[in-house]
Amino acid sequence: MSFLRWVSDRILVDGLRELEFFGDPHLGDSRKKTDEAASSESVASCRSPDSMGIYAPDSDCYEVLTVIGKGFEELMTVNLARYKPSGEYVCIRRVNMESCTNDMVSFLQTELHVSKLFNHPNILPYRATFIADNELWVVTPFMAYGSAKDLISTHFTDGMSELAIAYILLGVLKALDYIHHMGYVHRSVKASHILISVDGKVYLSGLRSILSMINHGQRVKVVHDFPKHSARVLPWLSPEVLQQNLQGYDAKSDIYSVGITACELANGHVPFKDMPATQMLLEKLNGTVPCLLDTATIPASELTMKTSRSGADSGIGEGTSCRPSNGEPSMHPYNRSFSSHFHNLVEQCLQRNPDLRPNAGTLLNHSFFKQIKRRACEALPELLRPVSPITNFEGAQCSDPQGMAGVVSSLEQLDVEDWDF
Repeated sequence: MSFLRWVSDRILVDGLRELEFFGDPHLGDSRKKTDEAASSESVASCRSPDSMGIYAPDSDCYEVLTVIGKGFEELMTVNLARYKPSGEYVCIRRVNMESCTNDMVSFLQTELHVSKLFNHPNILPYRATFIADNELWVVTPFMAYGSAKDLISTHFTDGMSELAIAYILLGVLKALDYIHHMGYVHRSVKASHILISVDGKVYLSGLRSILSMINHGQRVKVVHDFPKHSARVLPWLSPEVLQQNLQGYDAKSDIYSVGITACELANGHVPFKDMPATQMLLEKLNGTVPCLLDTATIPASELTMKTSRSGADSGIGEGTSCRPSNGEPSMHPYNRSFSSHFHNLVEQCLQRNPDLRPNAGTLLNHSFFKQIKRRACEALPELLRPVSPITNFEGAQCSDPQGMAGVVSSLEQLDVEDWDF
């Protein structure tokens, strides 16, 4: 059934319309005007963002500049755009609704519902959502540092510093504490869903896989639903989510994902990354616990030569593949020491029994975070050096192909498709 037939169902139409317009709904009326003068009038009537950063639900208020990613089974295009009233650069996710299945539409509807429901400084804000022609437009701020995965893929290939990770995980846990208190399980915590703004603020995205634990007005103890479109998040999912038995899972499954993400940020790659799904499940069910790679977890004999980046230890104790540099021993990238507090945090998150894992609120008081002395917006940009945020959009005009090429070149280092907004 196409989207156009789907919207003929009045109940779903009303539900979608409630979620569609963030901002003043009357601003969307200008989309019905088709002549050039009316279009100009529409743009002129667009207002700047209010104190909550809400933008006009009107495609005429955005100058779409270039494609920076695709996804959602090729039905989604992510564009860099400029919000005309303020000049701010934003990301616009455009989904071809006419080609979506009913399940996909329901999937998106859930995402839009929670994005409108949530209001937290560490959750990626949706500035506007609306339908233009047959496309769903979702407008979010442009994240100048990209995702945490972008950072470890391009600059910190053997892992970030412990202090930088502390700031990032603190923001993630604050977001999860809020999400869990609201009665939801995130189910998609990973480095590519941790976005960092130009001023060093940490945002959790990936709301598309979120699941409510409220049923008929009552909070249930466990849920059993397996995340749809979950192939890309399997390494981060907890054993109880993968096991799919009658015991189900709860918000503690997100805590396991935090532990996997901590290893990902510290080691430069996610544990279980190249493992077949069945073997991964068996490893997790048998109690295999990933770890931080440093002098406490790697034998001294393996720390005498530089490791091949392509043969790095997966973080589950299978050893490293080493090679000498120019025939001479050199410093191993994991010849370092993380604090005992960091090791303990990871161990607590990755306990096989979910009942033994602390909740997000408890983890916020963990001794690991005592090293944080400043706000993230003050410290994180310093800790991420030599990485520079992408802020130079000079020449980013559709009428200037040469200038646009320079902007596109800067954006190519970002794996926008996996941000998942």
